Amino acid sequence: MNDVGMPSSPALQASVNGAQSSHAPQSPHRMAFWGLVVGSLGVVYGDIGTSPLYVFRTAIASARGGDIGFEENVIGILSLILWTLTISVTIKYVCLILRADNNGEGGTLSLMALAQRAIGRQTFMVFVLGVLGAALFAGDAVITPAISVLSAVEGLKFVSPQFTNFVLPLTVIILIALFVFQSKGTDTVGKLFGPIMIVWFLTLAIGGVSHIADSPKILLALNPGYAATFLWHKGALGILVLGSVFLAVTGGEALYADLGHFRRGPIQTAWLGLVFPCLGINYVGQGAMLLSHPEAASDPFFLLFPKWATLPIVVLATLATIIASQATITGAFSLFRQAIQLRLLPRLVVKQTSASNRGQIYLPQINFILLAGVLFLVLAFRSSDNLAAAYGVAVTGTELVTTSLMFIVITKYWKLSTLTTIVMLVPFFLLEIVFLSANLTKIFEGGYLPLTFAAVLCFTMWTWMRGTKVLSEKIRAEDMPLDLFMTSAMKSEMKMAKGTAVYLTSNPGLAPTAMLHVVKHFNALHQQNVFLTVLTAEIPQVADADRVQLTRINEHFSHAVVNFGFMEDPNVPLALSKVKDGDIDFTTMKTSYVLSRRRIKPAIGSVLPPWQDNFFVNLTRVSANAADYFHIPIDQSVEIGHQYLV
Repeated sequence: MNDVGMPSSPALQASVNGAQSSHAPQSPHRMAFWGLVVGSLGVVYGDIGTSPLYVFRTAIASARGGDIGFEENVIGILSLILWTLTISVTIKYVCLILRADNNGEGGTLSLMALAQRAIGRQTFMVFVLGVLGAALFAGDAVITPAISVLSAVEGLKFVSPQFTNFVLPLTVIILIALFVFQSKGTDTVGKLFGPIMIVWFLTLAIGGVSHIADSPKILLALNPGYAATFLWHKGALGILVLGSVFLAVTGGEALYADLGHFRRGPIQTAWLGLVFPCLGINYVGQGAMLLSHPEAASDPFFLLFPKWATLPIVVLATLATIIASQATITGAFSLFRQAIQLRLLPRLVVKQTSASNRGQIYLPQINFILLAGVLFLVLAFRSSDNLAAAYGVAVTGTELVTTSLMFIVITKYWKLSTLTTIVMLVPFFLLEIVFLSANLTKIFEGGYLPLTFAAVLCFTMWTWMRGTKVLSEKIRAEDMPLDLFMTSAMKSEMKMAKGTAVYLTSNPGLAPTAMLHVVKHFNALHQQNVFLTVLTAEIPQVADADRVQLTRINEHFSHAVVNFGFMEDPNVPLALSKVKDGDIDFTTMKTSYVLSRRRIKPAIGSVLPPWQDNFFVNLTRVSANAADYFHIPIDQSVEIGHQYLV
């Protein structure tokens, strides 16, 4: 663990609060806009776009029983699906949440940062909501690839029963290949995602349209009264059905999470112009087919299509689910990078896989954890029907957190009255609480898995933050005030080496530990010594003009502050290379970065409980080297070791 601090920057916030949003500039060409629309189809809508594979089948299976017939079940379930899509996605996300951008970025942690900035300080409740929402999203990221790919490959059973035994092995092979591919990046393949998803959504619409005439009575489902009547007659059983119906909107949170990549306009256009109509038509077609052919309830999606088209549809569905999984994995990478930048997790290796797209990143440790979790789910549950019970809990929790944070943003940032905000958000609160209650009934059938994953991640964040606080207190107890050190250094007959030395420090008021050891062992300093503090702002990107602030202390000492947004890759040498100062040379051949390599060991009588103390020590061991994390060339870095008992 290295002596590097990355606190958020309140001072920087004051300078950027009035700045304009960092949306990509609007192109004068309509082609640029439509390019973003197509791109959003391949990234944003992969998860929600593959829901028709399993939603109706799962809901019908859970609705068996009660005092109403099969026809009323079908119409009632379809009405619930259509109006859930309308309220939870179209009204909430497309019309409301997408307007709550944090300088062009979206997502739970971005919304948390926006809420904190609106309040003017960090608050415990907002922080807890942000961490909980992020952890639940991470839990969802484990389940999505498993259920999506498995549900698509299961279509092979309709090509020939002989393929049944190949479903599980083929799913595992596809998933392993998908995660192995992450290290190569998705920049090139990503260009193919949008067109494939256009074909997918048009296929959904064609399949649905071809069966609506089977039973035009299905159009009664457009009346929300049938949804209410269904729930009234089903009673307690209706709660179980709601848990399955909610699967239709899983992936809706991606509309907000990927806001920074595609902007609000293209995302809204893609949903209203293609995705929502095609999904609705497909669900209506499945319902009409079920009314005329109740035996198709075993898999109403694949049975929409003629026998000869089953294999091509399975291939297309598999491609669509791979795209859905890819989008979820990429979103998880971005989420964990934000958490690292906000000091919620130890530094991990972050690799940029595209020179032109900042969002294309790869985190090896996270990729391995996600793969292990996905394979465990596939091998443990063995079918998409079984996995459906585990799906939904994390998503409903994430949506409830988003709505809660929106209350703060609307009242504090948009300056609307509390009464107006309540009127706007209470319908969403009530709906999401109902859906969360419905999904909680599936806790013991698999719903505990995403909650367990989220709980582990929350515990990890809590341990890391608590441990680093204790460690910082230990370090401060041994440090020397910077003023005292400089006065002593200037009076001594210390040797001065040519060039510039950069010392990374989280506290500019104290002499860096590495510098104290250099003086102790070598009785020498460089002609120019720069104390460098890296700050992470609560905005996605920092303007170049605000990147570096350099302050001269005297002829041999300076203090530099380098600011990065929580979505940026912190490249310190690149930032310093743009500083123009006549006396300080930050060029490669003249600059050395002196870092403190800390070895952390558990202490007897630690403030932390022994089990948490040992966990924190293990976390420090997986933390990425500061030179790697800040892109400091190995031939420019010098590390000095020091041991701390925590």
